[in-house]
Amino acid sequence: MKWCLVASLLTVLTSSQGILTTLSQTNGKYKYDYATIPFLAEVFKLIVSSFLWSERKKSPPPKMTTDWKTVRLFPIPSVIYLVHNNVQFATLMYVDTSTYQIMGNLKIVTTGILFRLFLKKKLSNLQWMAIILLAVGTTTSQVKGCGEASCDSLFSAPIQGYMLGILSACLSALAGVYTEFLMKKNNDSLYWQNIQLYTFGAIFNMARLVMDDFRGGFEKGPWWQRLFNGYSITTWMVVLNLGSTGLLVSWLMKYADNIVKVYSTSMAMLLTMVLSVFLFSFKPTLQLFLGIIICMMSLHMYFAPPTMLVGVAPTISSDPESLVNVPVDRKTDS
Repeated sequence: MKWCLVASLLTVLTSSQGILTTLSQTNGKYKYDYATIPFLAEVFKLIVSSFLWSERKKSPPPKMTTDWKTVRLFPIPSVIYLVHNNVQFATLMYVDTSTYQIMGNLKIVTTGILFRLFLKKKLSNLQWMAIILLAVGTTTSQVKGCGEASCDSLFSAPIQGYMLGILSACLSALAGVYTEFLMKKNNDSLYWQNIQLYTFGAIFNMARLVMDDFRGGFEKGPWWQRLFNGYSITTWMVVLNLGSTGLLVSWLMKYADNIVKVYSTSMAMLLTMVLSVFLFSFKPTLQLFLGIIICMMSLHMYFAPPTMLVGVAPTISSDPESLVNVPVDRKTDS
């Protein structure tokens, strides 16, 4: 199935995103303005989608909806992500990074809930158990040893931190579910939908750069003059990676669903941790291995056929050609 290949590629690209971002640092610091990365990624996605759209328009002409009632829906995901980013920063004011990462796994469950409520997609009991197992597995892999200081601070954050963490998870899930709703709302071409989505995404990211200029008093000059300052080959790889990831996500939203995306990104997180063992001398923990096992069980439970999970014997159908006609003696009355 195509979506399996796309989901696997998304897992690889998502896992390499954090690694490339780390490698783009110089002496532990960014020489470039990190806020320019999402903007350039949106521009890259817009250019690719426009090119594919122009190629597709030749023959046959794809369907495109241009009425304002439909177009006005596409800025909403950008607004949700903008609010989500601000909530993220607010959450980190109350909780430490480890607690924030663990709380971020709530979006797995909230995605399943919103997936059911807003998109009216029914999930079986086994699938709900698989989603919860996925959240448990990813959380287990991130929990550090109880002898470490971070373990003591896991449940000692103010109540505001937990409330903001829950809000962040809900906003992340809402943005994903709403994007899937947009992609499947009509039969418009995926590339036309991407053009609308990424146009507004580029506008909102550019607005963020302008706001950063005003906050900094234009000390470093306007954003377009320093757009590529400090960029290296690795930095450009980060931009291309982030843009390609977004294109794959939009494809999954159109032809698969949010749950497939959640599994891809969750598996990517585990893959990143495994690769970090070899690239950054990250010490593997028992929790990491347990988390990987639990997540693999969840993956099998969600996508495997129910008959494979419960061990129901397949129904045996008889071949008509193998049936033997048995003659019946009919007794006549004398």
